[in-house]
Amino acid sequence: MSIATIRNVIRGDGDRFVYVVSAMAALNGLLFGFDTGIISGAFLFIQDSFVMSPLIEGIIVSGAMAGAAAGAAVGGQLADRLGRRRLIFIAAGVFFLGSFTMAVAPNIPVLIAGRLIDGVAIGFASIVGPLYISEIAPPKIRGALTSLNQLMVTTGILLSYFVNFAFADAGAWRWMLGAGMVPAVVLAVGILKMPESPRWLFEHGRKDEARAVLQRTRQSGVETELDEISETVEKQSDTGLSDLFASWLRPALVVGLGLAVFQQITGINAVIYYAPTILESTGFGGVTSILATVGIGTINVVMTVVAIALVDRVGRRRLLIVGVGGMVVTLAILGTVFYLPGFGDVLGIVATASLMLFVSFFAIGLGPVFWLLISEIYPLSVRGSAMGAVTVANWGANLLVSLTFPVLTANIGTHWTFWLFGLCSLVGLAFVYRLVPETKGRTLEAIENDLRENVSLAD
Repeated sequence: MSIATIRNVIRGDGDRFVYVVSAMAALNGLLFGFDTGIISGAFLFIQDSFVMSPLIEGIIVSGAMAGAAAGAAVGGQLADRLGRRRLIFIAAGVFFLGSFTMAVAPNIPVLIAGRLIDGVAIGFASIVGPLYISEIAPPKIRGALTSLNQLMVTTGILLSYFVNFAFADAGAWRWMLGAGMVPAVVLAVGILKMPESPRWLFEHGRKDEARAVLQRTRQSGVETELDEISETVEKQSDTGLSDLFASWLRPALVVGLGLAVFQQITGINAVIYYAPTILESTGFGGVTSILATVGIGTINVVMTVVAIALVDRVGRRRLLIVGVGGMVVTLAILGTVFYLPGFGDVLGIVATASLMLFVSFFAIGLGPVFWLLISEIYPLSVRGSAMGAVTVANWGANLLVSLTFPVLTANIGTHWTFWLFGLCSLVGLAFVYRLVPETKGRTLEAIENDLRENVSLAD
């Protein structure tokens, strides 16, 4: 790439500008993923610093989920009121504060407080990142660009595993948790140079600014898209938060809430949060367990790249069906591995391979497609609030799984816990097949129009 081309990209005078903007917004996903993964390695050494029960262990790990649910509960409305760009900046600042608090925590209550603060930022980020990208991306590549957020989630998880491994020999869990301040600063500085969502600008009467943003992020069709946005805004002039419960929006709300819950109760974050602990129980040492999770994190990133390459060609539904179906099979195998005795050292190898396959199927289906779909299927007037409600459900289910996983494995065994996740995946597969729509290649306004005209989303 020439110097002139780079200059044009930075100024927004080239076709690549939309990729630059989307990549910067996707750093929200990096914060999300880093916080998700960093606790898995740090927790092995936090246990050496503080005496705690299984319940307290669950509270420390799930503290971020509780904060994320709270952040998501208000994040959607804040995104609608303050703007997408401003909320991204706020999320970066809150994440910095939470990471710092955890790094200096002198006791368990302060550590939990830091996890809660970090969680609030993650709640904001999990809404506003996909929302911002979906509204600024051209329809033909919206799937791939919005899925960049999930790619950065998986990259953040992998990065956290490398950080964990780097500090594992020293057991320096404070450095592990404090490292989150770095991506927070990068996001805060970078978003200052990015434009606001054109749809949010138009909705708030700033039409010339909306046109200017579209001209920087589209090769053609700016006026046509502005006309579609204008028509949508006129239709929603009498709408509000009460529309979240209107009959015409109910199909989209059911799809969003269902996917939100199934994404979590199928067990992905139990694996992410507790992967070193799971592998350590098979006979791996602490450092070796953390190193094995690097492999899991790598396959997560690779398969997310595969999903991004396919989502605008194959479609959302097919990726979900293949992904969830594969999760059913791998969870059944994983439960069987932990059920059968006498594996010895082989157990760790088979368990690691099974976890990698499970994560692979999640990464091409429920991982990226859930966040993409909820950024597409809701009307502009309540898009932020609807995504907030769905994301609260997602984090609530995440909280339930992460809090109960240690208790479940202690009481019913690891094998039954994974089989339970497998059963949830099977129900989720039926849900996807019956209700989840295909939105590939369609404008957000066309999807909204189908909702208002009572055209079935699943057709």
